[in-house]
Amino acid sequence: MNFGKLVWEKRTKEEIENFAQGYLRFIDFARTERLAIAYAEEALRKAGFVSIEEFDPSSEMVGVYQVHREKSLVAVKGNVENGINFIAAHVDAPRLDLRTYPFYEDNGYALAETHYYGGVKKYQWFNVPLALVGVVVKEDGEKVSVCIGCDEKDPVFVLPDLLPHLDKEDKKVSEQFRADKMNILLGSIPLKDEKSEPVKKQILRIFKEKYGIGEEDFVSADLELVPALKPRVVGIDESFIGAYGQDDRICAYQALKAFLEVEARSEGKAAGILFFDREEIGSEGDSGAQARFYLAFLRKLLVKKGLRSDELSLDDIISKSVAISADVTALYDPSFADVHDKLNVAKPGYGVAIVKYTGRGGKSGASEAHAELVARVRGILNKNGISWQTSLLGKVDVGGGGTVAKFLAKEGFDTIDMGPGLLSMHSPFELVSKADLYETYLAFKVLLENL
Repeated sequence: MNFGKLVWEKRTKEEIENFAQGYLRFIDFARTERLAIAYAEEALRKAGFVSIEEFDPSSEMVGVYQVHREKSLVAVKGNVENGINFIAAHVDAPRLDLRTYPFYEDNGYALAETHYYGGVKKYQWFNVPLALVGVVVKEDGEKVSVCIGCDEKDPVFVLPDLLPHLDKEDKKVSEQFRADKMNILLGSIPLKDEKSEPVKKQILRIFKEKYGIGEEDFVSADLELVPALKPRVVGIDESFIGAYGQDDRICAYQALKAFLEVEARSEGKAAGILFFDREEIGSEGDSGAQARFYLAFLRKLLVKKGLRSDELSLDDIISKSVAISADVTALYDPSFADVHDKLNVAKPGYGVAIVKYTGRGGKSGASEAHAELVARVRGILNKNGISWQTSLLGKVDVGGGGTVAKFLAKEGFDTIDMGPGLLSMHSPFELVSKADLYETYLAFKVLLENL
């Protein structure tokens, strides 16, 4: 049995560190969902995968993938007729978005309005250096990539906070840090000889000169303000990694690495990964888990293979498939021990956390894994010497949350939630144990091979 076994006592520090170094490079690059998907596609192409449009059915064991809207991805390898072992993760993260028409000037300042995305503690985002990352699509269809603040030589952006000398009122945090105060400072130099909004026009001139985009172009843009902080090793013993966006790009990285190392087999189940957008806002929209792009991909794959592609055939494949909803969970925090159920909370260094059910209160909005699937999972983990633990998101009636699991379950997948624990989840600088980072990857690998 490997329940409650400390990873540091069974793995070498060298193998943990080697995996951590690759992850640090990934999480530094993948600052948005688009960049995470671009990273995954490049890795798949290097491994010999082809897009569904390029797929030749005579090369049956070649891996196949599809990118959807540049924000989601599905990939499989092996014989899908036998069912698929999927690992599903989301690649979006809490952030600030530029509003549709963002720019204005006020008393010598050029500023931009934002709209927060996902579950954030608003106060954590004030006075943090931010980078502006994303794409602007011009009227003629030209797509312009923007990344200001990603390089150490770049300027960064800030939401200025109120100085304590003028902040004497004893208000609730929700009243003190309001969304309408989350306005980004852009600059203060006026455009020469301009009488009306000279500072704003100077900012727009800079955007025009550097990127060839005008004010109206920002209406058709996906621009995100994300922490410009570099990922760092945390703790005098260097046992943690601190970085933005680990919920849930950490699981996407672990899943991708495990998936690429699993061999395609003509016998047994195929292996697959699903990366979704929009999980942090309920998996809405056509790039989230409620969208059915991955089912359309599977139908197209069946057609390419000369097999039936109707609902009955696809339902039969799904009925033989398993989906691991790979998402992070809360890590025990001794400074806030009162919100945790100490018997059911992930602890640092004890491996991947199995979350049998999610939801709030009376399991509202939950996905709950069947006992049979939990038994199979822990049996495989134990047989392969993988350290694991159980976790729930807080005490009853205190915590709760959701993942993509319930949407996959609705389509008929046998589903379970798993992933590493994080400290400071949804903050600009989340923390993970290096041991849990590595052990979760090992867990995903053996489950892809054996479920």
